[in-house]
Amino acid sequence: MNESAAQKRYLRRRLRNRRLIRVMRILILVLFLALWELSARLGWIDSFIFSSPSQLIATFSSMTRDQNLSVHIGVTLLETLASFFLVIVAGTGMAILLWCCPKLSDILEPYLVMLNSLPKSALAPLLIVWLGANMRTIIVAGMSVAIFGSVISLYTGFRETDPDKLKLIYSLGGKKRDTLLKVVLPSSVPLLLATMKVNIGLCLVGVVIGEFIGARQGLGYLIIYSSQTFKLDSMILSILILCVIAMALYGAVSLAEKKCLRGRPS
Repeated sequence: MNESAAQKRYLRRRLRNRRLIRVMRILILVLFLALWELSARLGWIDSFIFSSPSQLIATFSSMTRDQNLSVHIGVTLLETLASFFLVIVAGTGMAILLWCCPKLSDILEPYLVMLNSLPKSALAPLLIVWLGANMRTIIVAGMSVAIFGSVISLYTGFRETDPDKLKLIYSLGGKKRDTLLKVVLPSSVPLLLATMKVNIGLCLVGVVIGEFIGARQGLGYLIIYSSQTFKLDSMILSILILCVIAMALYGAVSLAEKKCLRGRPS
């Protein structure tokens, strides 16, 4: 199908806007780094406290040569992905159970709301005492930040499924399992993917909180250790790496969402 002149102008305008956004993002980052480096070199800020891009590059190079940094990054990534996968499985399973058993959902709803509202940083020390200072505890800490909100969000989405479609399944002799597999879950795919985009960041937050308290490896441990030994270059570098990891994980989930929704009937 041939595109009209108006369509071509619209597509060119969209392409220009996307390029402009990319250029502005890169420009803002470059200007920030340049101002940061200049301020440290001219003494406008204390380079010992605030570090500088050149010092961070030197620290990154040193820690990479020692193979110390890659271990911490790998541990944090592994714990985050493990907690993320378990949140998806457990959260979806619990939401399905609540949808299948309305009485159970009425009983558990206030407890889910309470647990979701509980500050997870207060729960992490208790998990360390119960489970010990190990990777399993860190994964559970990562799950605790996302699991309850995920269950509530998915269960609410299941309940908002088009009632006419459910009536149609029942009128054709279908059972509750048929409505779940043929209507509820397929219509909730966009909600599940959107929940995953939120959960990947929350799991990373929970893992870092756990590493703050009871870990010997990971970027959270590295941040705490660096702050206690006044190695502020390592601490700031770890924080920046966490930012990059968060962006990369969110981008990966967003890309998976686009691929899953591409070609899906509306």
